[in-house]
Amino acid sequence: MIGATSAIAGEVARLCAGRGDRLYLIARDSLALSALEAELRAIANSDDCVAGSAAGDFNDCERNAARVAEGLAALGGVDLALIAHGALGDQLESEREFSEARSILSTNLDSVVSFLIPIGNALEAQGQGSVAVLSSCAAERGRPKNYTYGAAKAAVNTYLEGLQTRLWRSGARVHVLKLGPVDTPMTADHAKNWLFGQPAPVARGVLRAIEAGRFSTYLPWYWLPIMAIVRILPEPIVQRFSFLSGR
Repeated sequence: MIGATSAIAGEVARLCAGRGDRLYLIARDSLALSALEAELRAIANSDDCVAGSAAGDFNDCERNAARVAEGLAALGGVDLALIAHGALGDQLESEREFSEARSILSTNLDSVVSFLIPIGNALEAQGQGSVAVLSSCAAERGRPKNYTYGAAKAAVNTYLEGLQTRLWRSGARVHVLKLGPVDTPMTADHAKNWLFGQPAPVARGVLRAIEAGRFSTYLPWYWLPIMAIVRILPEPIVQRFSFLSGR
């Protein structure tokens, strides 16, 4: 599990520990990772629940293949790999300074691909297993509020489409979870409304979608019809709605 200490991934990990799965955890925050490991072992009532863990800077992309290899060795293979990290960054700053745009793109695209390459190769060699990635509805249409982040997620979605087709005949599967806004630390500064999901039910939806074998799933479910409309709206209409065209 990559990005294990994020709010949604943490909830997925708790569900997995509760049903007896063995986990290998990769995160950016070593202190939060240690706390999560202890919690999962208590939930499972077993030290063997967590086969191992690693913490570090995911934007050190050259290191990520080794992190995956260490996890595969500890587990003896993989049934499900979940990639759950990301960062919104500062949209306005990304429009003024390439360094911020590059940081957002590196975290949300480059680092994800650097994990997907070794994971995809391992799944293909196994001929089974799945990789799931938490993406975003922000990828569906560029909006002034978050289009640098959305562009990275859109690129990841396209990459996953290709990876799914490549791995299909091997028996391995790919899942992309297109999340609407969720009430997590990443959105702490955002004004909340009824459209915001909560981490625990979203995590349950993640596992249900994977178990059902679906490639693409919107979570919470109501983002499917919402985004079907948003994608086809003509630009003059988009400009009339501040929630689409505003900051």
